[in-house]
Amino acid sequence: MIKEKIQKNKDCSAKQERRSGFVILFAVTLSAILLSIALGVANIALREIKFGTSAKDTNNAFFAADVGAECALFNDRTISDIFVSSPSSTTITCNDISINVNNPSLSVWSFTVSKLGNDEQGCAKVTVDKTTPTTQIISNGYNNGGSAPGSCVQASDTVERQLEVNYSS
Repeated sequence: MIKEKIQKNKDCSAKQERRSGFVILFAVTLSAILLSIALGVANIALREIKFGTSAKDTNNAFFAADVGAECALFNDRTISDIFVSSPSSTTITCNDISINVNNPSLSVWSFTVSKLGNDEQGCAKVTVDKTTPTTQIISNGYNNGGSAPGSCVQASDTVERQLEVNYSS
């Protein structure tokens, strides 16, 4: 009888050892699955954040280019001959801000609009070309680089958008 009890205890403890090994294996497998799900969700969230930031930067650059083009159009269409007979350097006004316009050649003018956007970091470089009968306005907008008045210096992470307007006078 005692021999039988000892044998049953040995069998029972051997089964428990096999069962406890299974529990550890199951816990490690479950942890690995949960960790991979968490990493996948974190990766998707990170990509969404980057995409949201990229969309914001793109909008800021586009609207900066739009402001530059509208400024050139307003000053060309409402103030007569500002981009025809102006001296080598003149001043225009956009949104109650005085902007210096340079005339590097006879029929091409350029200027920079800065402090654009919600955070006033955007800027636009605008060129007005009247070398042909059709006036061409090219406005390059940037999401950053224009925090100082009259400046438009791009960093390595700058987003640029360009608008081109062509019309006959």
